Amino acid sequence: MLSLSFLQKTAVKFQTSELNVRREYVQHLLLSYLYQKLESRELYFKGGTALRILYRSPRFSEDLDFDTTVHKQQVWERVIEDTLLDVSREGIGVEIEESKVTSGGYLGIVSLSNIGDPIKIHFEISFRKDLIEGEAFTVENDLVVPYFVKSLTTTQLVDGKVEALLQRQKARDFYDLYFMLRANLLSPIQKKQLLKVRQLLSKKGINFETELALFLPRSQAMIIHDFNKSLLGEINRNI
Repeated sequence: MLSLSFLQKTAVKFQTSELNVRREYVQHLLLSYLYQKLESRELYFKGGTALRILYRSPRFSEDLDFDTTVHKQQVWERVIEDTLLDVSREGIGVEIEESKVTSGGYLGIVSLSNIGDPIKIHFEISFRKDLIEGEAFTVENDLVVPYFVKSLTTTQLVDGKVEALLQRQKARDFYDLYFMLRANLLSPIQKKQLLKVRQLLSKKGINFETELALFLPRSQAMIIHDFNKSLLGEINRNI
C-alpha cells in the first residue's frame, strides 16, 4: 500500500485534491486485481473513468462502469468479493455496502479505508444482449505496477458517452465530449450528434466552473472558466 504522504505529494504533482489521487489509487488497485479473474474476460470497461485511465483524460472520475453479456448477479458478486480480498492484502480496509440487481444490470457499492477518509466506489455493470467487441489495454500509471484491462472499443465507448450526455446533460458529460473532440475520438457518423449537443448547450444553465473544478487539475482552470465557449468552439470545428 502506498503511504498517505506519497499520495499527498502525488496530488501536488497532479495539481489536484488529495481525494482525487486517493480515489484513483484504489481504482487502479481494484482494476488490476479485477482483471486477473477469469470471469473478467467478459467484462468491458467503459465510461468516464475509462476515458481517464485508458485515454488520459485530465478529468478525475468516481465510479467503475462496465458492460457484460454474463447476466448473473452471483458471478459478479463473487468476482468483486475476490477482488476486494486481494486489495485487503495490500493493507486497505474493504467493505461491501450494497450489492443488488438493477433494472439494467448489477450494482455493487464498496468502501475502502486505511488511506485517509473512507472512499466509496460504485461498480456499475450493465447487462447487454448484443455481442460486445473489446480492446485490450496495458495501463501504465504512477500509482501501481502496469496491468491489463479489457474495454469497449473506442467507437462503443464514445457512443456510450454521447448517449449519456444527451440523457443526463451533466457538466462532466459535456467535459468528456470536449476531451473526446480534442483527442479526435469521434467518427464522422458520431459527429452528426454534435448539432443536438450544441442546442443543449445553448439551453442548459450549468455552472461548469464550480462543478468541473472538483475533478480537474488546476492547469485546466482557464478552459473551465469559460467552458461553454471552449466546448462550443470545438463543436463548431467538428460539425
